[in-house]
Amino acid sequence: MNNEFLEAIEIIARDRGISREVLIETIESALVSAYKRNFGSSHNVSVNIDRESGDVRVFAIKNVVEQVEDDTLEVGLEEARKINRAYEPGDLVEFEVTPKSFGRIAAQTAKQVVMQRIREAERGMIFDEYIEKENEVLTAIVQRIEKKNVYVELGKAEGVLLPSEHMPGEEYQINDRLKVYVVEVKKTNKGPQVMVSRTHPGLVKRLFELEVPEIHSGVVQIKSISREAGSRTKMAVYSSDEAIDPVGACVGQRGTRVERIVEELKGEKIDIIKWNADPIDYIANSLSPARVIMVQVLEDEHAARVIVPDSQLSLAIGKEGQNARLAAKLTGWKIDIKSQSQAQALLMAEDAGEEVVWEDEPLENFEFTDAEE
Repeated sequence: MNNEFLEAIEIIARDRGISREVLIETIESALVSAYKRNFGSSHNVSVNIDRESGDVRVFAIKNVVEQVEDDTLEVGLEEARKINRAYEPGDLVEFEVTPKSFGRIAAQTAKQVVMQRIREAERGMIFDEYIEKENEVLTAIVQRIEKKNVYVELGKAEGVLLPSEHMPGEEYQINDRLKVYVVEVKKTNKGPQVMVSRTHPGLVKRLFELEVPEIHSGVVQIKSISREAGSRTKMAVYSSDEAIDPVGACVGQRGTRVERIVEELKGEKIDIIKWNADPIDYIANSLSPARVIMVQVLEDEHAARVIVPDSQLSLAIGKEGQNARLAAKLTGWKIDIKSQSQAQALLMAEDAGEEVVWEDEPLENFEFTDAEE
């Protein structure tokens, strides 16, 4: 250990962003363990690295006693007072015990510690960098596939796309490039682990923010998104500038903006509807592309009765109820849809004094959840 070693420490500390003092203190601590491993674990020792010369010295720390029982840990009062007459029983005395062969051990230990600290520091810097990317979209390159887990390169870090985060029907090949949404960044013994998703509604939101300048600037806002990944997404948008059509801004000239996002999502359908503070208009819009005749809201139940033309009923409900289900998630309202002829039949039954239950066919088995932000 010498000046060259200290110079190396200085360079490492500067280049890697590690504190010089923390690095030296870590080496000193590791050298204590190295000494005990090589020269006796029962010793109570400290190690000092001279900050100017780089010299390493080992000191045995002994307790001053009147009667010595263990000379590895204790020193007699008479011997201690040969060093300093002020010593009293209970005081601690340091004796230098640096072995002649300790220089080689110190150099090996220091190298191991430095390398470990470098790895830890790099992992820490990578973690700090990627924790800032949570809830963002990154471009990923597929590296390998193991047990249906897809591992992707994200630059300095590796991302993990779990099977639950795969888009249904999407197949992944080595070197494929794709956009992923960063769900969470975890610290592990092997370094940061970045959990990514292709199914999260946030992926659609971030893609539109990247594609549509009006969203990026804040003029157009995405109010709500509901998504069934790989199949269909509904997105409600609003413009703070009356001169800007929020739906048109997202669709783009001749549909170019939304088409680029649909292409990235492998053909997933995207319904962009205009958000409205009035729940009647908002619910009617949410059932697009179906045309709505009437919406009746029941505030206490946070539910809505919707009437559509007979020819639009299947479109409003959607295949396996998907359109109605996504509309309910988007708006946060329970939605009961009836065709015009069904509604007329119910009204006639009511007029005849019959007990009428609106929530029978066709949506009684559907489970509606709160709107997803």
